[in-house]
Amino acid sequence: MADDILATAPVLRFAPSPNGALHLGHAYSALMNERLAAETGGRLILRIEDLDGARCKPRFEAAIIADLAWLGLRFPAPWRRQSEHRDDYAAALARLDQQGLVYPCFCSRSEAARASAGLRDPDGAPLYPGTCRALTSTEACARLARGERAAFRLDMGRALAAAPAHLSWVEYGEGAVPSERAAAPAAWGDIVLSGRDLAASYHLAVVVDDALQGVTDVVRGRDLFAATAVHRLLQELLFCPAPRYRHHRLVLDRNGTKLAKSRQSASVAELRESGLNPGEVRTALGFGAGAGGALTVALG
Repeated sequence: MADDILATAPVLRFAPSPNGALHLGHAYSALMNERLAAETGGRLILRIEDLDGARCKPRFEAAIIADLAWLGLRFPAPWRRQSEHRDDYAAALARLDQQGLVYPCFCSRSEAARASAGLRDPDGAPLYPGTCRALTSTEACARLARGERAAFRLDMGRALAAAPAHLSWVEYGEGAVPSERAAAPAAWGDIVLSGRDLAASYHLAVVVDDALQGVTDVVRGRDLFAATAVHRLLQELLFCPAPRYRHHRLVLDRNGTKLAKSRQSASVAELRESGLNPGEVRTALGFGAGAGGALTVALG
């Protein structure tokens, strides 16, 4: 199945979350996707990852679309909004549950953090030790029946036992020569698949979306490199094809820190309002002709 899909014309995706303004790091990723699609005769699609209803807003989505258009990026309509496809994620969660790989977790974030005893996952978040995994089915069902809110987690031990012994992915980075990378999802522990207030976690949703949209090449930042191990595990468990992966450099601020919405990094809209034109931004990011001195960008 995977070989059949990867034999077709490449399909790439740019998948922003509308929870803030588009910054140069997002622009770099979008332009990397655009370049690869052009070089391979592939197709670039847009996906709006808006499952977090508390943070994702229509005004942010509209602003992101406007910024992408200003940069010269166009996407075929309609694009996929995750919030409109909750049934797809519920079906995937049900398939994992049928395999005995899911359990409800009633711990709050603070309780999970305390239980982690300081251990961290590859993202630096508290590593959940599986407290609620010890609940019997009767206890868990009774708590759910009483209306207690729960997240649903993957039983990593069982999941690894159900998956192929050797998990890996094909990695290109920003080059043309592939390499095989070993996947070690155990480092993530019992990941959340569906949160108390979310239809699906990022890990589950991105795997489901990529499979349903026929994505053959995932082009994204190096900050998501480690997460690929989890995605490969879920792809195997859900019988989804494995895309090729291309994790690119990050755009850094003057302190050598990656740009982020949470740090209020300069947005594309602010650069536009400052008088820069799209060509200057593209050139600064390495996607334009000539050397532009109006904007300096560091990559790492």
